[in-house]
Amino acid sequence: MSLSGCGRMEAVFSAVFLLCFALNTGVHGDRLTVLQSPEFVAFQKGDWPVSGEKIPDLVALTMGFSVQEDLAWPGLKAGPLFQRPRANVLVVVRGVDSLALPQSVASYPLENPVPFTMDSVAETVHSLFAEDTPVVLQLAPSEERLYMLGKANAVFEDLPVTLQQIRARLSQDGSVLASLPLNSLSRSAEADLLFLSEVQVLHDITALLQRHRHLAKDHSPDLYSLELSGLEELSRLYGQDSPQYRDATAILASVLQKFGQDVYGLYGNSSVVEVVTVKTFEAPLTRKSRSILESKQISNPGSPYNLAYKYNFHYAVVFNIVLWLMIALALAVIAIAYNLWNMDPGYDSIIYRMTNQKIRMD
Repeated sequence: MSLSGCGRMEAVFSAVFLLCFALNTGVHGDRLTVLQSPEFVAFQKGDWPVSGEKIPDLVALTMGFSVQEDLAWPGLKAGPLFQRPRANVLVVVRGVDSLALPQSVASYPLENPVPFTMDSVAETVHSLFAEDTPVVLQLAPSEERLYMLGKANAVFEDLPVTLQQIRARLSQDGSVLASLPLNSLSRSAEADLLFLSEVQVLHDITALLQRHRHLAKDHSPDLYSLELSGLEELSRLYGQDSPQYRDATAILASVLQKFGQDVYGLYGNSSVVEVVTVKTFEAPLTRKSRSILESKQISNPGSPYNLAYKYNFHYAVVFNIVLWLMIALALAVIAIAYNLWNMDPGYDSIIYRMTNQKIRMD
């Protein structure tokens, strides 16, 4: 074989190696991007992959909470013990593996992108700061799924939830349609309106927070969890090479960048804002798998009742403490009542004894 042939063969192997390296390191895969973070929550720049199922634990650690299993991940350094961010905002974007977010603190590849929820973190916030009524908001506009706890019930009571409410909001004053460059996006297509509705929800959340600035001044941390799937519907309908998908991706990247800056400023530069971009989840979701565009109304049985969480892993400990304490108190009451019933006032009571002596002396 000639030297030129060897050189071409070496170049081919080098290209294949670089391609495999890029795929393994997750450069073109799902991402976890930290948009905003205070100085005392130190994220290290690097390409350390983080598992999707560990996202709730990561959020809990950034808020200063303990987790059941240690997170062996070098991307987050241990922070000061007596400082915690005032809020954590997690936005999950489905239908895209990465967004152009240049003004970010750090970005990490996401491996094993399985569905996850912030229920455990919300439960911890509620159990530790129940008296302070922190804001806990979990929202997925495309599925009309909403959970509010604490002060969120009063602050976000006017937030449009159903698709019909959000689409009506798009035609009102202050709509994002007047300020966004729609380009190829349509005002009448269902998939386009779904995407624009999610953008409207982000705008309304920041507007409500600006109206209630006192939320950022209390001592209880707030939790926001938002799931956006408008890009997924656009990708399914038009394709990822379509101008609608490209325009929507650019709009969402710009809106999320501004959303993170606004929330970070409202909380006095003491909040963590993360964006998780997932092209598709590896495991099927427990929710409805059909497209939300197939029906105009999707039931949300949990929203009108505002049901609380069940119990956490401390339930067994608390139950045993209460049970045996009640048994001990019941036995004590029975013993005291028995002794009082069989007591001889003349001998067992100092009051009657003094009275009897006084009578004898008289």
